Amino acid sequence: MRNHIPILSVLAILALSVPWSAVSQTLTGKVTSSGAPLIGANVIVRGTTKGTATDSEGKYRLQLDPGTYDVSFSFLGYATKTESVTLREGEEKILNVELRSEAVESREIVVVVGTRATGRTVTDSPLPIDVFSFQEMQYAGHPTFDKVLEHIVPSFNATQTPVNDATALLDPWEIRNMGVSRTLILINGKRKNLSSLVYTQTSPSRGETAVDISAIPLDAIKRVEILRDGASAQYGSDAVAGVINIVLKDNTEGGYVTVHSGVTGEGDGERLGVAVNNGSTILGDRGFANYTVELSRVAEARRSGLVDAEGEFSDFGDAARGYDLAYITNFLKYDKYAGNRSSAPATSAGKFLLNTGLQISESTELYANAAYVYKKVNSFANYRVPYWRTYSDFPYLASFFGNGDSASYKGYLPTFDGDLVDYNATFGFKAKKGEWSIDASFTLGFNSQDYYVVNSHNRSDFTDTNGVYIYRENSPIVFKPGGSEFSHQVWNLDLARAVTDQLSIGLGAEFRSETFEITPGDKASWDGIGADSFAGNRPENSGIFNRYNFGGYFDVGYDVTKNFLVSATIRNEYYSDFGNAFVYKISSRLKALEDRITLRASISTGFKAPTLHQIYTQRVQYSFVPGQGVQSIGLINNVSPQARLLGVKPLTPEESENFTMGVGARLANDINVTVDYYNIFISDRIVISNRVPFTGGEVEFFTNSISTKTIGLDIVADYKNIRMGSGVLGLSLAGNINLENRRSGNIPTVGATPVIDATQEALFFTSRPKQKFALGITYGMENMSFSMNNAYFGPTEFRQTGLDQNLKTVFEPKVVTDIGYTIKLWGNVTLAANINNVFDVLPEWKLEALNPAGSATLAAEEKRQENLITFNGRYSIMTYDGYHFGQLGRIYNLTLTYGF
Repeated sequence: MRNHIPILSVLAILALSVPWSAVSQTLTGKVTSSGAPLIGANVIVRGTTKGTATDSEGKYRLQLDPGTYDVSFSFLGYATKTESVTLREGEEKILNVELRSEAVESREIVVVVGTRATGRTVTDSPLPIDVFSFQEMQYAGHPTFDKVLEHIVPSFNATQTPVNDATALLDPWEIRNMGVSRTLILINGKRKNLSSLVYTQTSPSRGETAVDISAIPLDAIKRVEILRDGASAQYGSDAVAGVINIVLKDNTEGGYVTVHSGVTGEGDGERLGVAVNNGSTILGDRGFANYTVELSRVAEARRSGLVDAEGEFSDFGDAARGYDLAYITNFLKYDKYAGNRSSAPATSAGKFLLNTGLQISESTELYANAAYVYKKVNSFANYRVPYWRTYSDFPYLASFFGNGDSASYKGYLPTFDGDLVDYNATFGFKAKKGEWSIDASFTLGFNSQDYYVVNSHNRSDFTDTNGVYIYRENSPIVFKPGGSEFSHQVWNLDLARAVTDQLSIGLGAEFRSETFEITPGDKASWDGIGADSFAGNRPENSGIFNRYNFGGYFDVGYDVTKNFLVSATIRNEYYSDFGNAFVYKISSRLKALEDRITLRASISTGFKAPTLHQIYTQRVQYSFVPGQGVQSIGLINNVSPQARLLGVKPLTPEESENFTMGVGARLANDINVTVDYYNIFISDRIVISNRVPFTGGEVEFFTNSISTKTIGLDIVADYKNIRMGSGVLGLSLAGNINLENRRSGNIPTVGATPVIDATQEALFFTSRPKQKFALGITYGMENMSFSMNNAYFGPTEFRQTGLDQNLKTVFEPKVVTDIGYTIKLWGNVTLAANINNVFDVLPEWKLEALNPAGSATLAAEEKRQENLITFNGRYSIMTYDGYHFGQLGRIYNLTLTYGF
């Protein structure tokens, strides 16, 4: 959906509100595209309240005082153009303007990603690059940047998991089904810091660390550049699946305030937010400052399933002590959901971002940007039903969570609350020195997460010297389990020049220092068993860990002919904890038929360094084990004595080989089709192991254990600016087809235990849609527009822990449709209404047999198998391990925007 940003236009009558006799200066002209008149184009005099719209012949007329003005011309589906014009007393001036369609304009944007030599446009790049403008994302109706990308970028997936502790603070996302840690995030071309969270629960991207892109305010974004190719040679670690570069707004006018609201079709998940974006000049026109402030609150949206009494009795029942099937059945009559809160958590957030630049001379520019985000998330652990944490075992719970007697005790619901802080800042300068372009910068980033558990207890039976319990009935019910912090400091120096008209080079260096801290919890949260539901960080598992790396690269691009380009990059990095990594990339592009056909290909090597989180995280965590409820499991770090006793080797970088080839066809100025093939091989992939027996218990650990192969196709087609009636129609189709995503080679073992199991393989390879397509339709007129976006989520498969080894869970293909309507109420006020998932489509899954033995199991005990993977029905919509799209169903959104 293009050019829906509020346009500060005013109807011609406002421009004529001053008596004609008092004004004698006139600006007239015609607005066209490819020679054809544009009817209803906006003509705005920036910095004033004066403006008009073109008539049926594309003509406009403005009455102005003498002076110099910046006049902006815009129309839906076309790139905005601003012209400076000076009117003298009594003068009538003609200014004709030709607007170019955004389809043409976007191809000529000089993108940051894809090369470290001199910049190239999307058309000239030898690599597949997608560019999405703010206008395409503004009125999508989704609350955060990651959820917007999920519905417009087929290879991008983001999943909100059910009860998964700290995962509630940051949903896992990924590109090309390759895990969240293999896509590099840049802000204005500079590396964004990781979060301090490593996903350790059973969810997609398990064992990996993400960048919190949901923390980036959508209203601060000018455009998004997505490089769909490995780029470690250009940018270093993590750029295996691709690079997402977020370009921040730099406009000095056209500010606005937006109020967002929304609610689900069930009447919950209420959303209310306000965002302000504005800009101004600095020192005349020498610089700019653009800022964004966003405040938001999203309420809990609960989607708990009905709990099965027989499954509960099988897991928790004890008839001898009175917790028989009848007792459980009666409790479920009291609460059919067993108190469970399978929900999208309540989230409050405040975000601030500033982007600024200053031209201090003809050849030197200073630039800076900074962002600060605070997010509060309120989620829940699994409800402790009274036949699980029983009055018989813990009679004091009746005083904590009842009236002191067994009849009043109905169990309790521990909360899991988190405070997240994320900030980043970049300071730098760009300069021209002779033929060289110089870019020097310093970037710092920080992310912290602090956790809180309420309505819980420590049930450890320690006593003091007088025989009095330290915990149990003397336990607190509020705990601070600690948290984690991650920060980095990055110094960059990049130089580039065009040696000749055909040859360009780039070289540079980067120094990065990283620090990861595990902060200990209060003693009651970790002592003994620790806080029920989420044990705190023990002091011996906490600490501050640091490393640094230094890297350099050399990039060359050579235009062999006007249409044939070859480029190459080499890079070497030294890490203080594991040593050197050398990678390279070679790419080429050939244009034919007057640039209407583009052939491109690349081959590269890459690497992903183990994160400090993966090396040093060690803790006890609670996890759902089918048939056994929630159990505590130890996660030992990779450098611990326990890991050495198990024979676990220190982590080393993942290594990758990436091959892509594609074709782009420009059938007309407004019709484009691209098809890109990718083949990515990763060796020594870092994973969290299966549970391995150790000294009477079970432990997990991080290890380089498997090799993987991912093969697929990306397809993009769009047809823009179709004149239909008094409006403009746009069509787009994008798709990602996963041809192959699998393990390559054997699974190593520790003793007799395989390092990964079927559950983990499913999370790696089949937990994201096998195919995903997005079909978009937009239709815009002078003051209103309509959009419809259809997202097809292909089949997804899981092999949940506890599920019979001869069965699998299959999520069926679904189409989710969003519709939107935007209308300009008057000159500077725009109203947008969206219905996301208009047909209220929910994930649907079924159990399928892998072989005849599985068919026999389904015939004999299908209900039992379903109970195993849904915790007896608590997670009946998506199962416990996740799902392929949102479970909230239909969502209504209303957005009101007032332009300054």
